[in-house]
Amino acid sequence: MTVDTLVAEAPHTDSDTPAALHSSVENTSPTSSSAPEPAAVEKPKKPAAKKAAGKKTKTLELTLTVTGTADGEWRAELKRGSTYVARDLAVAAAAVSRAAKQLHEDLSTPIDELIEEARSQQAARVAALETELEAARKALADLD
Repeated sequence: MTVDTLVAEAPHTDSDTPAALHSSVENTSPTSSSAPEPAAVEKPKKPAAKKAAGKKTKTLELTLTVTGTADGEWRAELKRGSTYVARDLAVAAAAVSRAAKQLHEDLSTPIDELIEEARSQQAARVAALETELEAARKALADLD
């Protein structure tokens, strides 16, 4: 049976370690007294706590683009990355308004303002067309 033993060696003088460090190593070695000095005894440091590896959440990228016109027509398209999932879908203004309200108030406020502006423009157009229709009916009645 073979037993390997380690023998304590004296510090080497030809190392890169400064002499002051060698002397401090020599000073902290156990002495012949039975109780070591409190300053000379160092508690072993606990290893630094490893941070738990954060669970990476898989990110899905979907881009929903909703486009409205002054006439109140709304269109939507959906992209996943650079690939279109849906294109040029007609969407009701009320659905756009509801969706924006469900997403966030900061989205719904400007969208509702745009919808209201389109509504007022459409109402003005309807009034103008009604006036024109009435004039056309009157002209038709005069032809009889």
